[in-house]
Parts: sequence; structure tokens; C-alpha cells
Amino acid sequence: MRIYFTFEPRPDLCESLLAEFPQVHFVFERRLSHEELTQADVLVTYGEDVTEEALQYAPNLKWIFVASAGIEKLPAQAIMERSIIVSNVRGIHKTPMAESVLAHILALKRAIPWIYEQQQKSEWSKKAKQSELYGSTALILGPGAIGSEIGRLLQAFGVKTIGCNRSGQTAPYMDSMTNFTQLTDVLPQADIVIAVLPKTAETTHLLTEVHFRAMKNSAIFMNFGRGNLVEEHVLLHAMKAQEIGYAVLDVFEQEPLTADNPLWSLPNVIISPHISSHSSRYVERSLAIFKPNLAKWLRGEGDLENLLDLSRGY
Repeated sequence: MRIYFTFEPRPDLCESLLAEFPQVHFVFERRLSHEELTQADVLVTYGEDVTEEALQYAPNLKWIFVASAGIEKLPAQAIMERSIIVSNVRGIHKTPMAESVLAHILALKRAIPWIYEQQQKSEWSKKAKQSELYGSTALILGPGAIGSEIGRLLQAFGVKTIGCNRSGQTAPYMDSMTNFTQLTDVLPQADIVIAVLPKTAETTHLLTEVHFRAMKNSAIFMNFGRGNLVEEHVLLHAMKAQEIGYAVLDVFEQEPLTADNPLWSLPNVIISPHISSHSSRYVERSLAIFKPNLAKWLRGEGDLENLLDLSRGY
């Protein structure tokens, strides 16, 4: 059994793998090598380096473990044709991403950026425009592992949570639920709209001009899922027309965001360069999912955690 990592975990994490699975030959590199692929039974990757061409060099490959939640860059059709199993680390992002979302919300509500600006100017002023998070309503698009953790934290602050998914079926830490087709009906209730949806055909350009017009003009819109959710020109118009109060964006249609993109200069837009899930414990949490799955795999069991259906995109 040969397992090929296209990234290199910390030395202590590598040592832990070697100690727990002495029967496995591990290869740790910082790139994808066609030569190593020819011998790999299992591939562990962040998912952005696997191409259809690369798969041609991997005749023995049976399982791809993606140390990320997003799988949209994988060559899905080629993988399905080979019947290669794919699993990911869905759920490990919930702590850092929920903390990132909450940090941005509290910063805006309590005027933290303004306070920092006053300090830089050595100016004593009490003219901050501050409001409370308590008693507000948050609409969470995609109340899965990440969205539910955001809901849990928001409820602790006295926020009413409304979850929205394709089915409208109940989700943890949501006071009520709706579905995509009823979205315009609930948007006027929301003080904060938080999107943590995956990239699928159904979520592509899900939000349109109609949805932004339905939001409160004081609403905070946050996209921490995928940039395909809304066309950039739609978002630009909404912000320039001040149809909503703020947009906090961690993801974009085209990444990285070019230096001349007009989003940078809008005063009611906050740019985060797709880092909301970053954490010093990221790889540690990824391996906490990989190792039990590997133990199952070695025993010949097929019920791995976070198995993906590439035909559906998640």
C-alpha cells in the first residue's frame, strides 16, 4: 500500500502517521509528481493539482482524499469513469470559519475599523456608529456543518437564525427554515445574510438583482462559500446603489482578485482573500479524519467518512 501526499504535513504529524500505520509506505512531497503517481494507491491532496492528464499516470489509484471541502477543480468525469473513491474533510472548517464570520460581524456592529482609524490619527472621538448584534436576525444560506456552527454562535448572542437550503429541511441551530425558491420572501427579515454554500450548478448565480433589492438597505451580506453564488456585476451594482449596508467577501468569481478590481475601492465592501478557513490546526484536523478512514480502508471497509458524489458536486 503506497500513499502519496502532494503536500508535506508538520514533522510530528508525519511521524504520527508512520507510527500508526507501519504497514503503509507514505510519500510526502510539496508537489504532484507523475513519477510518484504511477505507484500510488491512495492520493492525499488539497484538490487543486489533480488533472485529467495526471490521472493517466496513476493506474493503481483507488482513493483520493481531498484535504479541503471544495472539489470543483477535480476532473470529476475522469474520476467517475475510473470508479475512484473520493472523500474530503467536510466539517473541519467550521471552527475557524465561524470565528471569522463572527469577527467581521462584531467588527462592523461595534465600529472596530473606525476605532482603529481614530487611533492611527491620534484622535479622541466618541462619534462611532455602533449597534448591537443582540436581537437581530441572520439568514444562513447553507446550514451544514459550517452554517450550523455559525448559527450556534449567533444564537448565543441572542440572534434569531433562519436557515436556507435546497430542501428546506431542518438543520441544527436554526430557529426556522426555508428553501431556495422562497428566498425572496425571507430576505426582508434579515439583518445579516451569510452564504456558506458549495459550488454546484444549483448555487451558480443563485443570488440575482431581485434578491439584493429584497434585502434591507442596512443588511450585511457575507459570502464565505464560493464566488459563483452571485455575478460580480450584480454585486457591484448593489453596493454602488447602496441597496445594502455592507458586503464582506471571502470568495470571488475570479481569484485572486486583480488589483484594478473596483471592489477594492468601495467603502462598503470588505475584502478577505479567501482565508476565512485558515488555521494553524488545519492539517491536524484533516488527518484526524484521514486516519480513521485509512484504518477502515485497510480493513476493507467501504463506509468512509465524507464520501462524495461527484455527479452532484458534493
